[in-house]
Amino acid sequence: MDNSVQQNSQRQIATWLLIGVGMIIIQVLLGGITRLTESGLSITEWKPITGTLPPLNDVAWQAEFDKYKVTDQFKYVHQDFTLKEFKYIFFWEWFHRTWARLMGLVFLIGFIYFLVKRKFGKGMIKPMIILFILGGVQGFIGWFMVKSGLVPEKYFVGHVELTTHFIAALGLLCYTLWFALSLVVKEDQKIISPSLKNFLLLILAVLFVQLVYGGFMAGLRAGITAPTWPDINGQLLPASYNELTPFARNLVANPIMIHFIHRGTAYLLTLLIAIWWYKTRPVNSSPLFSKLRTLLMLLVLLQVLLGILTVLNATHPNRLVLLGVSHQAVAMLLLMVIVSLVFVVRKRQ
Repeated sequence: MDNSVQQNSQRQIATWLLIGVGMIIIQVLLGGITRLTESGLSITEWKPITGTLPPLNDVAWQAEFDKYKVTDQFKYVHQDFTLKEFKYIFFWEWFHRTWARLMGLVFLIGFIYFLVKRKFGKGMIKPMIILFILGGVQGFIGWFMVKSGLVPEKYFVGHVELTTHFIAALGLLCYTLWFALSLVVKEDQKIISPSLKNFLLLILAVLFVQLVYGGFMAGLRAGITAPTWPDINGQLLPASYNELTPFARNLVANPIMIHFIHRGTAYLLTLLIAIWWYKTRPVNSSPLFSKLRTLLMLLVLLQVLLGILTVLNATHPNRLVLLGVSHQAVAMLLLMVIVSLVFVVRKRQ
């Protein structure tokens, strides 16, 4: 009976965590929309409590608009904005911040409930504390990112700060998912294969690099610099790939070089996943593994297609928002499947 009660508690906690995973996915996608609609600097202050409510009357709206007018983004990029247009970008940034608050509330209420009901096992409290710390750090990084764009001669948030915010969010996503998997995946659903595990870790490392450069692509608007495929503006690698000095700066600040690396890493990642998928054909001892293996191959192919379409439509703002967010969504699903496979495939019993 005690074992049955424990398993039921674990399922409930895992469900709560997976709800959190879903909310994190939505939060990251809202961040993508905020970036693609250039909404990130529309709210110039960080008010964790009072900022929950949007402006409620014309005077309040005008006050927020006046604060935005002080930014260089308004002065040099959106100087023709009307109040109605400002309300549009304000909405996405406000929604992004409000969803983060709601997400924190869901985690907090769930934590208190399971704590009072004594459903947490002895080994769960520490991971829960780490989870809340990661969430708090992510909020701080988000505001640090916004501040990077509220300085003279900056029209948008810094691409390094944006990427840090993005990667930190994915780290929180993976940690929460891993925690949930540890509560619901049984031992007989796992497989033992050191070689496949090492290959998966290599794929995960390459994906990490790809995600970082995806953040750089978004932050520097690198897609619009070469809206062509399979070539890059008619060439394999345009001459401007090394125009910055020292050369290392090109790896983090040159849009063409970043574009080239992002495409090249995508091809490498697809090849590695195809090889791993082929090597795993004989493995059929775990239905969960088989489903994840198939899903991995389908997602990487879909991601390549979306990446190509996103690049080709980079000069069309409305299409770019839809395709860019879809590209980001599939990237997160791909990451979650790989993390799940890393959990399921073990080096030893």
